Amino acid sequence: MMHKNKGWVSMLLLAAVLLTVPVQAKEKKWNFLIIIVDDLGQMDISPNNPNTFYQTPNLQKLAEQSVRFSQNYSASPVCSPARVGLMTGRHPARINATDWFHNEEGQGRAEMYKWAKDIQHMPTEEITLAEALKPKGYKTAFLGKWHLGHNEKYWPEHQGFDINVGGFWSGSPRGTNATLGDGYFAPHNNPRLIDGVDGEYLTERLSNDAIALLDDFSSKDDPFLMVLSYYTVHVPLNAPKETIAKYDELVARKDLVGTYIEEEQIWPVEEIRTVRQNQTHPTYAAMVEHMDQNIGQVMLQLEKSGLADNTIVFFTSDNGGLSTSEGSPTSNLPFRGGKGWIYEGGIRVPFLVRWPGVGKAGYTNSAAVTGLDLFPTIMEISGERKTDVDGQSLVSKIKGEVNSTEMPLYWHYPHYSNQGGMPASAVRLGDYKLIQRLEDGQYHLYNLMSDPEEKNDLSAELPEKALQMKSMLLSWYKEVDAKFLREKDGKIPWRPY
Repeated sequence: MMHKNKGWVSMLLLAAVLLTVPVQAKEKKWNFLIIIVDDLGQMDISPNNPNTFYQTPNLQKLAEQSVRFSQNYSASPVCSPARVGLMTGRHPARINATDWFHNEEGQGRAEMYKWAKDIQHMPTEEITLAEALKPKGYKTAFLGKWHLGHNEKYWPEHQGFDINVGGFWSGSPRGTNATLGDGYFAPHNNPRLIDGVDGEYLTERLSNDAIALLDDFSSKDDPFLMVLSYYTVHVPLNAPKETIAKYDELVARKDLVGTYIEEEQIWPVEEIRTVRQNQTHPTYAAMVEHMDQNIGQVMLQLEKSGLADNTIVFFTSDNGGLSTSEGSPTSNLPFRGGKGWIYEGGIRVPFLVRWPGVGKAGYTNSAAVTGLDLFPTIMEISGERKTDVDGQSLVSKIKGEVNSTEMPLYWHYPHYSNQGGMPASAVRLGDYKLIQRLEDGQYHLYNLMSDPEEKNDLSAELPEKALQMKSMLLSWYKEVDAKFLREKDGKIPWRPY
């Protein structure tokens, strides 16, 4: 009897202990909001450049709540390949998607050689971030610029997104006369965007749709991924007239004049190629201001909807600012070149990460990172470490546990860009960056810490470092099966092997 009583007492005591242990709450799943601005340069926002001509107070506020990566890179100096990298975590050279998707070859420029043969879409076989998160219960939405394939079968709704607002083949707003920039105002002539009132501004329309979706998501239990991909600040430039007038007056009052210097010539043109030296373009400034204001409204909606504490916000751009063609609306100084160039001005872009309660708010991380890192970072946060991608998770860097590593970064652009950029590849390791020209194989070595302008070629002064990095680049070409320039009119370009 005593034995049985002891057994019952033990069971009752165990039950009492179990009742005092709180039931483990269901693991919190983070929401993800990715904001991509088109063609926004590293020096276009005040967190990176306190002296910028453009007004970005909302991004300044976001930066104060975020980890700011001061040496973040796009995967390409032009849009489509960079966006492939953001969506998949895989290098565009590995996928052979190395130029912007224009559905035709060559563009009729007077190039010395034929461009590398590449594909003109993001293959559906590639696993996008949306497709990777859906099995984890995520609702997915894409708003804005897609530009990852001409055929409808390559658009967001066929690449893992439940909702597609405004994403189709075009890399810029179309409108009824897209060359005049009227696509920024309704009617938008966009097959994935139902027009609102005539004259609505596209940046505000996309933001309003994002705000409505956030309000809807807040009433659901499912976590979400939202990609808000503004068409701003891609040419042709346009913005509300009253905002342009404000900057016209500011430019006149301060007696500001746009200045340019000659940039190297890559392929023959009658007009000398120049690069903009200052930020004085009123329309561009107006577009940046409206973008910043709308991001502020989206962030406010996160607060209103009760989503702010459970949503990680990523802010970035697809490539560097446009500074050498099509009006050259911005300056990337001190960085050389701009969109379409393998120099820092073409590939260094803003990157802010707001991770409430986890990320080291207001902290600047100086590690060299890339847009390829976004995919594995989000996957690790959602509970899965990705090893079959080219990017590296930034979770430890966002938490402030790791500042810098010596992981090499690579770029491959075997094309003649619309902006005058040369066919080139590059590798960065630590403070050094080696650029290899793909017409003749010539290479240049720069120390980015002492020479961010990339003016002082150290390849003769540091031959061992140059040869080390050249060897790394040659090995990488083979690893990703990189494609190169092709023969033209009997002239044969350089080949690495």
